Amino acid sequence: MKGVVLAGGLGTRLTPLTRATNKHLLPIYDRPMIHFPVETLVDAGIEEILVVAAHGDLGDFRAALGDGRDLGVRYLTFAPQERDDGIVDALERAVDFAGGQRVCVIRGDTILERGIAPFVEAYRDQRSGARLLLTEVPDPQRFGVVTLDGDRIVDIVERPARPASGLAVTGVSLYDHDVFSICADLTPGARGAVEMTDVNNAYLRRGDLAFDTLEGWWSDADTFESLHRASCLVADARFRAERTLSVDESRLVHRARAA
Repeated sequence: MKGVVLAGGLGTRLTPLTRATNKHLLPIYDRPMIHFPVETLVDAGIEEILVVAAHGDLGDFRAALGDGRDLGVRYLTFAPQERDDGIVDALERAVDFAGGQRVCVIRGDTILERGIAPFVEAYRDQRSGARLLLTEVPDPQRFGVVTLDGDRIVDIVERPARPASGLAVTGVSLYDHDVFSICADLTPGARGAVEMTDVNNAYLRRGDLAFDTLEGWWSDADTFESLHRASCLVADARFRAERTLSVDESRLVHRARAA
């Protein structure tokens, strides 16, 4: 399985910050945003990664990521998106890189508390189709919103004005190689572009769409509020981890002295 990080777009909701740089290069606490999705893939055992970004931004992404080895990437490459034609157009840039293999697609502003290894492992046992990672959110109108019937997805609506539920599709999805032919066959909707929700609904119509529910928190960074929230969540998680490590070290010192 290969990893595809979608890091294009103009980031207009974060203007004026994005007048000078790509959104995915903005800081989340102490690191560039793009580090987080790359590390999420590596932690799940996916070490061949493609980053798709606007042509003019690729030099900055290369500077931020280098050859990827510092983040544990075995093979890192980049593909340009010549125009801002939406996230599905960005995904289509990955067809040659995928080379017939399955892909884990992650949006470049995806910040997760916990890893996705169990999600990826479950997909390895899935014979075909797609698998989505879902979570409850307080503002579902910003996302693709899912309606369930028991353990089945029965509907996905992109950014509904009146969400049928609070269950949203996160920025992580798994697809077989059919995703590229599906992307090519879809036509742009009312928003002028093919959405990932359109792709997911195509798999739903096939009866070949599964899901898992996220454990831990998830944040995107598409607005000032979510950018700030993501930084706060990462900072808090880092502080708690360092405090736990400090307590454990103190216990070891105490035991050594007692011995």
